[in-house]
Amino acid sequence: MAVATQSLEQLCINSIRFLAIDAVEKANSGHPGLPMGAAPMAFVLWDRFMRYNPKNPKWFNRDRFVLSAGHGCMLHYALLHLTGYDSVGIDDIKQFRQWGSKTPGHPENHVTEGVEVTTGPLGQGIANAVGLALAEAHLAARFNKPDCTVVDHYTYVILGDGCNMEGISGEACSLAGHWGLGKLIAFYDDNHISIDGSTDISFTEDVAKRFEAYGWHVQHVADGNTDLEAIATAIEKAKAVTDKPSLIKVTTTIGFGSPNKANSHDVHGAALGKAEVQATRDHLGWSYPEFVIPDDAIKHFRKAVERGANYEDEWKAALETYKSKYPEEAATLERLLSGKLPEGWEKSLPTYTPETKADATRNQSGVTLNAIAGVLPELVGGSADLAPSNKTLLKGLGDFQKGQYQNRNLRFGVREHAMGAICNGIALHRSGLIPYGATFLVFTDYMRNSIRLSALSEAPVLWVMTHDSIALGEDGPTHQPVEHIASLRLIPDLTVIRPADGNETSGAYKVAIENRHYPTLMAFSRQNLPNLEGSSIDNVAKGAYVLSDNSDGTPDIILIGTGGETYLCVDAAVKLREEGKKVRVVSMPSWELFEKQDAAYKESVFPASVKKRLAVEAGVSFGWCRYVTDEGATISIDTFGASAPGGVVLEKFGFTVDNVVAKAKELLG
Repeated sequence: MAVATQSLEQLCINSIRFLAIDAVEKANSGHPGLPMGAAPMAFVLWDRFMRYNPKNPKWFNRDRFVLSAGHGCMLHYALLHLTGYDSVGIDDIKQFRQWGSKTPGHPENHVTEGVEVTTGPLGQGIANAVGLALAEAHLAARFNKPDCTVVDHYTYVILGDGCNMEGISGEACSLAGHWGLGKLIAFYDDNHISIDGSTDISFTEDVAKRFEAYGWHVQHVADGNTDLEAIATAIEKAKAVTDKPSLIKVTTTIGFGSPNKANSHDVHGAALGKAEVQATRDHLGWSYPEFVIPDDAIKHFRKAVERGANYEDEWKAALETYKSKYPEEAATLERLLSGKLPEGWEKSLPTYTPETKADATRNQSGVTLNAIAGVLPELVGGSADLAPSNKTLLKGLGDFQKGQYQNRNLRFGVREHAMGAICNGIALHRSGLIPYGATFLVFTDYMRNSIRLSALSEAPVLWVMTHDSIALGEDGPTHQPVEHIASLRLIPDLTVIRPADGNETSGAYKVAIENRHYPTLMAFSRQNLPNLEGSSIDNVAKGAYVLSDNSDGTPDIILIGTGGETYLCVDAAVKLREEGKKVRVVSMPSWELFEKQDAAYKESVFPASVKKRLAVEAGVSFGWCRYVTDEGATISIDTFGASAPGGVVLEKFGFTVDNVVAKAKELLG
């Protein structure tokens, strides 16, 4: 094909392809096949349908685009560059996958403006997209009026065979169908190739029928390589279906245009190689040098800048009309979009005294959630089919269901992993919504990748975990977390908090709500705990603080408690002091928060001169060496738990006041 015979649209599509080819070739690393095959559907979507403003990537009412098959990220970077996003210049394209570049090996929302969510782990993107679409539906139901629409945008996704194989996509898409999220439109890049080779070695199900069973509207574009009008028609039909999410199966050729590697796994995850790049240029009639885009293509793509400015101006005009007609609702919406919390919201946090009846922190968590929900209309969330146990139901605020999108309780069903990714999507919608997701602490194993990605993506989700130790009792070791808190503490930028009582529970929520940049995981007890003298809402933010001390600042021993084991240290200190010992009790709800304190504060809590330290936590001992020296010890559990009443299990594993006293005396000699 000669260049002169290429239509303008074909020129634009090949511009996407060759930016991807050249960037991967220069890096000698990447996945050129998907961009080469998916370029036609991406071009039609971005050129004819998507509403976005390249000069304001954060414009609220933009359509969201998610490349769930994130390994093909050069498709996304090429689109951002060609349509005029300042975040991705041609030099950024040339620095694909290099140190410090804005074009990393998989799309990362906190690195590249125009990327909505971090994708790469397959299935996460489509599940995030369900959260994005949920956020739009919820806000539209709450704020739109019959005569004034201010929330109206779509979520578009490109996913591949790998995303469809991952179980998380099935969980999330099942929910999307149940909820009837009509503004979620997914393109299934049906190219039949994965890293191992042809998908028929492991994946032969009828994906379209599966999505129909989920309750999706499903179409098939048989020729995704050249039939642009069929792609456009499918998108129009999908937009016309308002009560179901849509899947458009687009059959493509991976590596389209490569004479020797197209339709093979050779083009999936490696550069084409110099000879094949030239063969592809010859085959597609592309005479331009590497990284050079023809002027006609650039001019056409850059029309998106003017279109985007017009889209945003139209929305701003609608918003002004909305303000004049509905000032109260407009003020709330603008506050949400600003990310600011209501003045004095923290006054709603419950407080407790030692005289307050002992209670499980999971119950106190439920009280706190309902207390703050009244002053934080942005709070939405739910549990993975454990709301009665997690105590996470927002009373009187209804269930988010098809046609009832204004309600705030999200019923995730037994879908922990999807719940995690959907909550991330809600947070990354960046509309001020504060999502929470809840389950038993042990089941964070099912959703660990989503929790990790919430930290990596800077998604401020509240992870509400209950039944946080062997004290949950009879369900036994399958349900008793022992290694989980330690392993979650390993995740960078995730704040983990184990509150000791009611005040610390309120303090944990204060930290979590005010942390608008990163996620917080709170772990609550099943068993009743006393409300402690000296416990503090505000001191939780310090991570660790002195709960009681009968010394002059130089105690004989420091007892360190966390979560449901803190009261053991308090009671043990009483007995030790009766024998003349100088004992400091430190409540340590959060290692991460403590590590953010300055050296002087750390020294005031843990004087370097005090070597005798005893940490008490009903979990593995791993990591406590950071705070307990060689002259100290831990009361911990480095085995799996056992099935018995919670009190019995605690006793058998040594979590008693008497054992804390005995261990302390042993350390003191």
